[in-house]
Amino acid sequence: MEQQKYYITTPIYYPSDKLHIGHTYCTVATDAFARYQRLRGREVLFLTGTDEHGQKIEDKAHEAGVTPQAFVDNIVTGERGVMDLWKLMNISNDRFIRTTDDYHVSAIQKIFRKMYDNGDIYKGAYKGKYCKPCESFWTESQLVEGKCPDCGRPVEDAEEEAYFFRLSKYAKPIQDLLENTDFLEPRSRVNEMVNNFIKPGLEDLCVSRTSFTWGVPVDFDPGHVVYVWIDALSNYITALGYDNDKYQDFEQFWPADVHIVGKEIVRFHAIIWPAMLMSLGLPLPKKVYGHGWLLFDGGKMSKSKGNVVDPYILAEQFGVDALRFFLLRTFPFGSDGNFSNELLIQTINTDLANDLGNLVSRTTAMVGKYFGGTLPGGMEENTQEVDADLTAKAAALQGIYAQQMDQYAPHKALDEVFKVIQRANKYIDETAPWALAKDLQANGPRLARVLYNLLETTRICGVLLTPFMPESMEKLFVQIGACAHCRTWESAGVWGSLSTAAAVTKGENLFPRVDAQQALETLEQAAEAQRKAALPALEIAPYTQEQVDFDTFCRSDLRAVKVKDCQPVKKSAKLLKFTLDDGTGTDRQILSGIAMYYQPEELVGKTLVAIVNLPPRKMMGQESCGMLLSAVHTEQGEERLNLIVLPDAIPAGAKLC
Repeated sequence: MEQQKYYITTPIYYPSDKLHIGHTYCTVATDAFARYQRLRGREVLFLTGTDEHGQKIEDKAHEAGVTPQAFVDNIVTGERGVMDLWKLMNISNDRFIRTTDDYHVSAIQKIFRKMYDNGDIYKGAYKGKYCKPCESFWTESQLVEGKCPDCGRPVEDAEEEAYFFRLSKYAKPIQDLLENTDFLEPRSRVNEMVNNFIKPGLEDLCVSRTSFTWGVPVDFDPGHVVYVWIDALSNYITALGYDNDKYQDFEQFWPADVHIVGKEIVRFHAIIWPAMLMSLGLPLPKKVYGHGWLLFDGGKMSKSKGNVVDPYILAEQFGVDALRFFLLRTFPFGSDGNFSNELLIQTINTDLANDLGNLVSRTTAMVGKYFGGTLPGGMEENTQEVDADLTAKAAALQGIYAQQMDQYAPHKALDEVFKVIQRANKYIDETAPWALAKDLQANGPRLARVLYNLLETTRICGVLLTPFMPESMEKLFVQIGACAHCRTWESAGVWGSLSTAAAVTKGENLFPRVDAQQALETLEQAAEAQRKAALPALEIAPYTQEQVDFDTFCRSDLRAVKVKDCQPVKKSAKLLKFTLDDGTGTDRQILSGIAMYYQPEELVGKTLVAIVNLPPRKMMGQESCGMLLSAVHTEQGEERLNLIVLPDAIPAGAKLC
């Protein structure tokens, strides 16, 4: 019988220049599912990679003074880049794709051409809203308070010649796919997709850009590059060899068994991707699973919000396996979860140190102390009710665990394992091996049985924990003397697989208890050091020696103002025109020379500081009534202005004193 194939993917990641623990969440989960399937004996292809094209990468590369290719190369393959992080987290991907790989670029051009030739792509002009950070197009009605509904950041007007994909053509089959199959899970995501995107009217999708060049060129129309999501989504088939000669796995592994993705990109995977495959005449993936976010202080982890949690620091402090375990044990996979260092430490101490670590340590120590590391022959049979309860729970665990893992509920699978671990710890107290050891001649067979039951329960739990903590479970197997055939999936469903003559070694403490206060202090010190290291080298302008008397200073009327609108001033590279609410009920216009440092849309809604009693003056033919206050410093040899931004709670017109 041919071995069953299993194809599982994470989304390919935008190469962020600051990777945080949230980036690892999806990949660690996918890795656990891939390892579980391998444990089941299936031939797994686990794909991950990086999404390296698009306007925001071109812009960031320009800001950094390097080419886009050099920019992404550094982040993907450089020190502490994406590949280093996956290595650190022990990710067992079988393949890694970069969308700048030659074979992928060539395949994308063929895919685009196929959809064009079959009439699903046509030329037109795009005019609408575009979110650069998400690289998403939106209609006015889809915006939330005028901002991107995914990330909440300002959008910009976009108008350019473009190609469009007839997404509207596939609205009905996609709605049927979502509503009448289990293609998309959790089910709550289905309602969101149908109600927010399909029922209001699925519009054709802009699939090319002409306003930048960093992307896959449309080979039959120079000047156009393929929309980044057409490029990125297609990786799932190009990485198997579709429309290229790099690989030959497409027929074996497609359709994918599951795409594991974050909820913010479910729309692309559950609507756009199936429509693309329908256009190409290809089978659809069997499932898309949209997991929740890791939140920090109630908000999504984000470099721009300053709430990044460094996985390198956490792994060094607590160990990779403990970190992997925490991510999948603590948070329901389909929902958002609030990350905190305190919760991480609590989970390690409760589950790993107190429960699992204590079970392994006590059991192996007692085997060594009472029997010299090897249980004697002639042990007693399981005759007591307490034995039957433990052995029954351990023997049934594999089936319950598999059901939860097959439903993409790793937190529930782990909960079942730890119920058995907790039962085993209780079994120690119930059977009191130390009391039995007082008379080994009389109680030796019974004591040997008790300790064997503990070793065997530990072995079964260890097999099922292997997808989550692979390195630690290898150490566990060595300590309890489990041979290779005792570490298999089949053996986890059979009580008594561990040899009664197994050589048991106490070994190191697998999960030492964490001193919470000391650990938190160490983490804070590391975080502070990182914050300081990330600060740019600044040159502060020299202080003015001339003194100003108090009465003169007090004549300046400083007020809080709210930015209602901000636009560039035509024919000026420096000026932005602000329309401001100053609390008087009449809009105030101020021109400010900060266009080099801000995008106009990012300032709308901000609360700034203005001097409002300066006489009006003309700038580029327009009147400016006041001055916005900025801080000036020199960064890397260039002068930079930073507007003074106040908390939003301060009302327009509030006087500063």
